[in-house]
Amino acid sequence: MSTLAFATCDLCDAHEGDTSGAFRVLPPVFRDFGALQPFSGRVYTLRCPEDNSRVREAVNLPGEGRVLVVDGGASLRRALVGGNLAVAAAKNGWAGIVVDGCVRDVAELRAAGVPIRALALNPLRTDKRGEGQADVPVQLQGVWVRPGDWLYADEDGIVVADRALL
Repeated sequence: MSTLAFATCDLCDAHEGDTSGAFRVLPPVFRDFGALQPFSGRVYTLRCPEDNSRVREAVNLPGEGRVLVVDGGASLRRALVGGNLAVAAAKNGWAGIVVDGCVRDVAELRAAGVPIRALALNPLRTDKRGEGQADVPVQLQGVWVRPGDWLYADEDGIVVADRALL
């Protein structure tokens, strides 16, 4: 997690003329479900609609201050992250998690101490089929996020850039 202070509004102001696609803003549809704090880091991506097998694998890897970005296909039918996975993410040094889908166990998510953004809550867990892809370009709400991008999230929103901005 970056120790430098940032504000996504200031980052947007600094890059408002950027039409290259190197700086992107995620739509304001993601809600806070984990620790309520700003977070940032290099992105590690997953694509895994309705199967959190790859999420479990990822959060058990050394996070090294990275942000886990999960393309759940915007599905609202099953939760991709719950309390146990949030605890693993916190223990293994992940800076935060962004899920284009649902999460569950909200009290446990907050207690784990890792910031988590997602679309909604759903108490139904996923099937475990071992499906999904890691470290691939993903689209969250129509915005491309690539492995190695940098993500910055605070109370005003989430921005993504092709390089570290701080």
